[in-house]
Amino acid sequence: MTLFGLSFFVLSLSYFFPVHSRLVGVHLRNMDSFIRAVQQVEDSNPGLCPLALVRALRRTAGHDDAMTIHFLGASNNLSDTEVLETAILNASSFSFFDKAIHHIVTDHGEERGVVLTPDGTTVALAPLLLGIESGLKAKLEGTPAVGIFPLTLGRTLGLTFLSLQDFPPSYRLGPNGCWDNVEHPKVFKLSRPATLATDAVINGGMDGAILGTDLSNLPAHEQPQALSETLKGYYSFTLHGQGLDAVTNHVSPRRREISRSILEPLDALHSQVMETLALVWKLEKTEWIALDTGIGKAVKDGLQTFVHKYWDCPQIISRCQWGAKASRGTPLPLSLPLQFLYVHHTDEPSSPCLSFPNCSRNMRSMQRFHQEDRGWGDIGYSFVVGSDGYVYEGRGWYQLGRHTRGHNDIGYGVSIVGNYTSTLPSRHAMDLLRHRLVQCGVDGGRLAANFTIHGHRQVVNYTTCPGDAFFSEIRSWQHFKE
Repeated sequence: MTLFGLSFFVLSLSYFFPVHSRLVGVHLRNMDSFIRAVQQVEDSNPGLCPLALVRALRRTAGHDDAMTIHFLGASNNLSDTEVLETAILNASSFSFFDKAIHHIVTDHGEERGVVLTPDGTTVALAPLLLGIESGLKAKLEGTPAVGIFPLTLGRTLGLTFLSLQDFPPSYRLGPNGCWDNVEHPKVFKLSRPATLATDAVINGGMDGAILGTDLSNLPAHEQPQALSETLKGYYSFTLHGQGLDAVTNHVSPRRREISRSILEPLDALHSQVMETLALVWKLEKTEWIALDTGIGKAVKDGLQTFVHKYWDCPQIISRCQWGAKASRGTPLPLSLPLQFLYVHHTDEPSSPCLSFPNCSRNMRSMQRFHQEDRGWGDIGYSFVVGSDGYVYEGRGWYQLGRHTRGHNDIGYGVSIVGNYTSTLPSRHAMDLLRHRLVQCGVDGGRLAANFTIHGHRQVVNYTTCPGDAFFSEIRSWQHFKE
């Protein structure tokens, strides 16, 4: 089919399949809107092969670069004509998918081609879908899943490490950003100039690597689900009771730990990035890559930054994401590293928070209480841990908090949402605090390596915080001192 023929075919579908009238809310940049649009295509084409659909989506976004074609073939020149004949990409949905998937960062710092997921994190769709397509191709065509890492993370990481090797480690990857409105997201603005590997691209790459690997490893007798069902299972789930403790399947709040288990050890990851860069040079004739003798060190240094930022550290939901009000007065800086970590429970709210909307409401409620009832400049805690799999930013790493009277300038105050007088927080929430957050603090030079953990009650005599059950638990933790 010629380009003119394809264009005529796509436009003519709008007369026969007027799905644009059912694409409610697709102007919003959230994962739920994207999944609904995908499902409407599937509903209009019973039995549509998920591989054919992701190839059609790749075509609409124009993602046929040399490496993608090398691993997946050209999206408009494949033998499975089902891609062209059954995928419903009419004039309206074509425009939506193109804008939703095609990734760019504008001169004004707006990152496009990203969506807000139900868990509160932001994901670039392009690397996510390339990983899924790689996994489906391996599963349905019986070929090795050799392209998943290069297409999801390898190329982006490698080129970022080389282009920014002279920058400080904290600027070699990222940044994150903020949505204009988390309930009705339309615009995502970055916090500083972007690298090739923004946080959203890294998140999408990790998710693509996870889902692509899962699909490629399906048992021989098991057929892949529809694309919308794959995405729903990973992003649109409901937590109960003890949060992630009871979840055995792969879900988005666990992307960091799951991707680490797939891609480690570090030596193997280094080799994969180097092999990807060699392939980039071969396919794209990028001479400066071939001539640079410091490639190996640049990749090694870059991967250390990647591991610290995206694997050792937990995902921290920023203040702008949970809807924080501005701090009143001038925040005071901390003198780092700090020697102490003070463990709290919120007491009120008394129940664990199990979703991004619920945890965000809790954060806003606590900030309102601390500012209006207690007259403090801001929410008192440095960080708050939810049972949804995430840490929420309070005062953060660098600003003096109001959490532990008389000790605010020598330690961080970290609280877990809930009352833990008679029950424990979820194991996952405790591990986020005990292992991930403290390691992030130590490795980043913000918490002393020989730091001490205290319960709030140990240094303030009028409180039972962090609750009898939780305090009994933290007494067994490394770094705890009576």
